[in-house]
Amino acid sequence: MTRLAKVAGALVAVVALVAALTPALERAETTTIDMRFGVRGTQPVSGLVVVGIDERSFTELDEQWPFPRSLHARMVDRLREAGARQIVYDVQFTEPSEDPDEDLALYDAIGRAQRVILATGEVDDDGRTRVLGGDENLARAGGARAAASTFPTDPGGAIRRYAREDTRLPTIPALVGERLGAPVRDERALIDFRGPTGTIPTYSFADVLEGDASALRGKIVVVGATAPALQDVHPTSAPGGRQMPGAEIQANAIWTALHGNPLRAIPGWVAFVLAVALAAVAAVAVRFLGPLRGSAVAVGAGLLYAVAAQLAFSAGTVLTVAVPLVALALTLAVSLLVRAVAERSARARVSRYNAELEAAVHARTKDLAATQLEVVARLARAAELHDDDTGEHIDRMSRMCGEVALELGLPPTRAETIRYAAVLHDVGKIGVPDEILRKPARLTDDEMTTMRRHVIEGALLLDGSPSPVLQIAQIIVDTHHERWDGTGYPNGLAGDAIPLEGRIAAVCDVFDALTHERPYKEAWSVERACEEVERLRGTHFDPAVADALLAVVRRRAGAGAVTV
Repeated sequence: MTRLAKVAGALVAVVALVAALTPALERAETTTIDMRFGVRGTQPVSGLVVVGIDERSFTELDEQWPFPRSLHARMVDRLREAGARQIVYDVQFTEPSEDPDEDLALYDAIGRAQRVILATGEVDDDGRTRVLGGDENLARAGGARAAASTFPTDPGGAIRRYAREDTRLPTIPALVGERLGAPVRDERALIDFRGPTGTIPTYSFADVLEGDASALRGKIVVVGATAPALQDVHPTSAPGGRQMPGAEIQANAIWTALHGNPLRAIPGWVAFVLAVALAAVAAVAVRFLGPLRGSAVAVGAGLLYAVAAQLAFSAGTVLTVAVPLVALALTLAVSLLVRAVAERSARARVSRYNAELEAAVHARTKDLAATQLEVVARLARAAELHDDDTGEHIDRMSRMCGEVALELGLPPTRAETIRYAAVLHDVGKIGVPDEILRKPARLTDDEMTTMRRHVIEGALLLDGSPSPVLQIAQIIVDTHHERWDGTGYPNGLAGDAIPLEGRIAAVCDVFDALTHERPYKEAWSVERACEEVERLRGTHFDPAVADALLAVVRRRAGAGAVTV
């Protein structure tokens, strides 16, 4: 079992390592991250707002998309006047307008605002853009710069991370971090979404343009599309399940960059060690606690690890969840299989050993039983020889008891026990003087009293034996002279109060005595003996037992038996 367990453990480690590299497990891991965001819920955010181009803005401004660049110029001026700390414009201005004055109005507004960041999704291999005439022209507009608005996507199209740059062009969060004293050093980082869609304070484009914008003072302002019709909404890790507008994703990524990428994934080797440790818990638990308790411990370990992963996530550490739990589940399954195979093999060995032992015990018991039965027979014969020259009475009477028991429907094993036990029915006669046993005339009252004591003496002789045969023999000795009508001895029992074994021995003993010669009588014919049994049916004998004996006698006669 130990060798099999080692092989199984190595197999699980390999499977877990391979599984960690598969896309299916990668998707499972990202799903666990989404779940952890959901459990953590909404987190506080400050110093950052979104100005959203929503459906209300189209209605209030009576404009269609794309808005004229002069309208964007008014928004830049409005944000500058409101005292925005940093303006991030997540709207593409890569192509010139049909009216150059529109471009010039936006260009001048950007120059007045100073250090505006403009989004772009187009960049050449050298990291240059064409936003408002190119990077050099843009730089002359108050130090404005273009930044990549793109995000890497996971399988399934969800946005969970941001990159530091795209084709040598800094991304929006990286550039904001650089400008505000929080340079980004990681190539990629998990976006620390502050909550579901709408968590970042969002103001309508129309309201800011036409109303009070004082709430934006000192804030980083991201301007971008939030109307679903503009098709800039994406699935993310944010809780709630709703897709998030691109401008709000940028705002969450900016918050993440400014706070030093607070969600840090553990190194791969640590994740592997955790997976091996959890797998070891399952293997050891099943090995030493058994399948049920071991499985409970393994499941408990998995739950504790999941809780620990959530607490660590809330503290900024992203533990790998899918790989360790898969390793735990695989190891638990393999451990249970190994345990089951080992136990089945052990049970098979035990069964074979038990069968061999049982055969040996059976043979020994059979020899011992044969020896005991021989001793019983010799003891009974010793008693019988006092008043029967041949000693054959006990053989005939005991065989008849067995047949009558079967005729009554008793199981063969019980009938056989009654047969062997009946051999001792007169064992108490050992203590009766020969002159009484062999007296050819009628016994006196005193002699009859002495004779009847053989029942008591025989029962005392057999009392307390652990042998089933001798226990039944004691019952027969003690009750085979009782009568159905209660006039028998030694206890005057009647009817069903007489044990069945005693009732069977009573009729068989009398029938054999009638059909064989005794010192005080000649042998009766079988027919005459049957008539006597019929006459005594219901007084001396149990009617059912008497009928059973008569049926046995008639069956013997029908089979051609001359004597019984």
